[in-house]
Amino acid sequence: MTISRRDFVARSAAVGLGLPVAAAAAANVPAPAAARPITIFSKPLQWLSYEELGAMIAEIGFDGIDLPVRPGGHVLPERVADDLPRAYEAFRKAGVALPLITTAIDDPRSPATDAILRTASGLGIRYYRMNALSYPGGQSIPEALDGLRVRMRDLAEVNRRHGVHGAYQNHAGVRVGSPVWDLWHILRELDPRWIGVQYDIRHATVEGGTSWPLGLKLLAPHITSIDVKDFIWSRNSAGRWRIENVPLGEGMVDFANYFKLVRELGISGPISVHYEYAPYESMAKPASPKEHVRRAVTDMRRDLTTLREMLDAAGIATGPAPA
Repeated sequence: MTISRRDFVARSAAVGLGLPVAAAAAANVPAPAAARPITIFSKPLQWLSYEELGAMIAEIGFDGIDLPVRPGGHVLPERVADDLPRAYEAFRKAGVALPLITTAIDDPRSPATDAILRTASGLGIRYYRMNALSYPGGQSIPEALDGLRVRMRDLAEVNRRHGVHGAYQNHAGVRVGSPVWDLWHILRELDPRWIGVQYDIRHATVEGGTSWPLGLKLLAPHITSIDVKDFIWSRNSAGRWRIENVPLGEGMVDFANYFKLVRELGISGPISVHYEYAPYESMAKPASPKEHVRRAVTDMRRDLTTLREMLDAAGIATGPAPA
């Protein structure tokens, strides 16, 4: 099954850039969606078939799916030309969209990069998350940032050729993007139409404490999608502090202030809800699949309701892009 990018763009609203649909397609510019879809990052459910996953997500009420297309993912890179269209069609029949994918892309010269982006673009998938990067040994931080800026520049050019946007997710820890200021150094001179940030408020709060609004404001022009999840600090059995993921609204993330700033800063694009609290931290097939699905539907619907209430309170409109 082949769905051309022309057909997809013809079904989408070209807003934001002020370009008509035809002009946007001719210029190879991804026309921004008229609505902000709420998607689920389906990593903990990738043991389901595409048809089962689509039906489940439709039942819960998400607008779409953020699908892992990477080694060990729901779609393997070596099978992307065959399996990503199959997944897209299964989700379409279930009534859910596939506006973004999560990948391990980090090399603009890799044949896998071209294959994934070519296939995604042909289906009208305009957003993808790239791989997390580590700081190379034997270099100072400034030297490493200079090298990473060149790599991201080259990847942005690949994205431009395919008419898609690649985003880097900030993670807590010591990898690239953990302090978020380094992402600004890497991306500040690059065109945000083609490369930017998938901003994760959970990780930003872990690393930034109460200073995270500064990083959010700095990166805002480059943020084209956001991740949503919550956490608390707790002690383990040895008395050591650890990060514990919890359902939305039950943790430390200041969502009221966060979404207020998201609206004020004009940050748009898909919202990807991540499930990393028990029992959804594993990608393995559960011992009791039917019971697991029943619980997941309840938990995920609760979190989706909580998120919609938060977004409504902040005056942020959501919903699927018009067909």
